[in-house]
Amino acid sequence: MAAKPKSNTYESPLEKSFAKVVTPLEHFLHNETASGILLMIATIAALIMANTGLHHYYHDFFHTHINIGVAGRELDMTLHHWINDGFMTFFFFVVGLEIKRELLVGELSDMKAALLPIVAAAGGMIFPALIYAGLNPEGPGAAGWGVPMATDIAFAVGVMMLLGNQVPKTLITFLLALAIVDDLGAVLVIAIFYTEQLNMIALAWAGVFLAILVAFNIVGMRKSSIRVLVTIALWVAMLNSGIHATIAGVLAAFTVPCMPKVNARDFSDKIRYLIDKFDRLYNGRSVLLNNDKQRAVAMTMENVVTRVKSPLQSLEQTLHVPVAFIILPIFALANAGVVIDPASLGSVLTDPVALGIMGGLVIGKIVGITGLSLVAVKLGIGQLPAGCHPSHLVGVGLMGGIGFTMSIFIAELGFRGSAETLNVAKTGVLFASVFAGVAGYLWLKYMTPKPETVAAKAEGSASGH
Repeated sequence: MAAKPKSNTYESPLEKSFAKVVTPLEHFLHNETASGILLMIATIAALIMANTGLHHYYHDFFHTHINIGVAGRELDMTLHHWINDGFMTFFFFVVGLEIKRELLVGELSDMKAALLPIVAAAGGMIFPALIYAGLNPEGPGAAGWGVPMATDIAFAVGVMMLLGNQVPKTLITFLLALAIVDDLGAVLVIAIFYTEQLNMIALAWAGVFLAILVAFNIVGMRKSSIRVLVTIALWVAMLNSGIHATIAGVLAAFTVPCMPKVNARDFSDKIRYLIDKFDRLYNGRSVLLNNDKQRAVAMTMENVVTRVKSPLQSLEQTLHVPVAFIILPIFALANAGVVIDPASLGSVLTDPVALGIMGGLVIGKIVGITGLSLVAVKLGIGQLPAGCHPSHLVGVGLMGGIGFTMSIFIAELGFRGSAETLNVAKTGVLFASVFAGVAGYLWLKYMTPKPETVAAKAEGSASGH
């Protein structure tokens, strides 16, 4: 075995001590559970401010008007509006990237493997909407049928991750695939059914900017700064079109190139050639500052490494932390400030709007996700994820009832003109999401067989045949 080469890496005096702090922080930031915890903290903070003497400050702050633009071309919206229509576009952009990746190379790329999560997601959208519509067939609450259709992927996966090795990894993959399809359904519902009166001129301009982004791919134009400018123009056009502005994020994401400029084989050949050239240019000095030719080769290597990465996956990885740890918590802080009056809580929770949302998120999701999944398995349309037991699907059905971010977002659209109904809807979302999360966690922890038990039974069954 070759000896490990001696390291001549330069380290600052406090670098090792700093790494001991930063490295765990990096792991924390890339942990799905961490995002859920931060969302929970933001939600609790919003609830405290909305239900204490800070209420007026909280309300006034998020309703402060912010004006951006030049005379005659200004966008004047409240901070709350900027967060929901502006900041959340980044969230939907990442959702679009995730959907595209899953369709190309993920669980949804293989139709046979994708059938079960697609069926589960469809059931998890249809049945909650039917339950809600059955309780709110008409009147001011009728517009909220889309609220219980959504699943909060960050919270749902975060809660399941808390179980660690007590659940099969394939179950988490199944939930992720299901949530991606659910997100796609939510995007379509927002675009089609929660659209105001259309401005055809603005919509036409949005089509032009989208066509430009597609044309960039055809001509091989990948300069990010120009793409960003066109995407901003697309967002402004969508904002004025009547279709919710955040849909611009999804549309722009679908135009992000998925193929790298350099393929894996060419990358390997080029890097080997450059390393050999780098070694030949060694002048006896270990610092590149003293070797212009070696430094130029190193810069070329950096460029090749960048070009072998898929822009789609690079962007998804880059935006994960700011979206999960800045944008979503800010959204929760601005939108989860539900006024809860203990004296009227009973009447709020028995309101048809709250009952429809809670019934949809809890009962509808279980019936839709678990029920249709088991029927699909029984009919041979899909198959259980490896190492999973049918009881695991009950846990997924419960986890699917964590609506939170997406449900609150759709509630904001459906009840924009009625503060009282919106407050009732948000209360229903919060209570249902907490119940679904706790119940799902407890079910998967105590009511399902451990992965090794399922594996042992599968081996026994196979050997018996």
